Amino acid sequence: MAIFGANHIASRLSNSIQPKSARSTAAGSPERATAALPTSNSKIQAGEPIICDFGAKYEGYCSDITRTICIGPPDGKFNEIYELVLKAQLTAEQRILPGIEAKVGDQYAREVIADAGYGDFFGHGLGHGVGLQVHEAPTMGPSGTLELAPEMTVTVEPGVYLPEWGGVRIEDICFVRHNGLEVVNRASKDPRI
Repeated sequence: MAIFGANHIASRLSNSIQPKSARSTAAGSPERATAALPTSNSKIQAGEPIICDFGAKYEGYCSDITRTICIGPPDGKFNEIYELVLKAQLTAEQRILPGIEAKVGDQYAREVIADAGYGDFFGHGLGHGVGLQVHEAPTMGPSGTLELAPEMTVTVEPGVYLPEWGGVRIEDICFVRHNGLEVVNRASKDPRI
């Protein structure tokens, strides 16, 4: 039974963020099987995972966050993929230090996903810088050679996207500190609504 559309979710996210410089996308099956999230008119089904990517600007600075949620009980595949993506994210957030090249941070998360047999389904980099633009240096991907330094702001957003099933992505904004990353987001990572 369809509950409501992905456009409805994206609109509600944008309307709930103050100030009104918000942007959001929400995607359900089949759109969620890709890292690019086109908001659509597709109807979300009970039990279906939904990727919500949103942010706002405050005093000229951007934010960016993604959560994957599920309205109703998720299936076993969702639980498996969600826990894997969360493990990859937490591993990278705990291991990234200033002084490493950005691609090393990507490797931390990518190894967790590859070791579980889903390496071919992590089709984007781990993250990017955030500041005056929502996507800026450093590129936190396999080709990211910029060295991370204290006071940089980066995202950590691993994802797994399976054809014919969908995907899971979890994104935090982090400050690079002298002793590692500080996660800025305070939003719950519990996918159940």
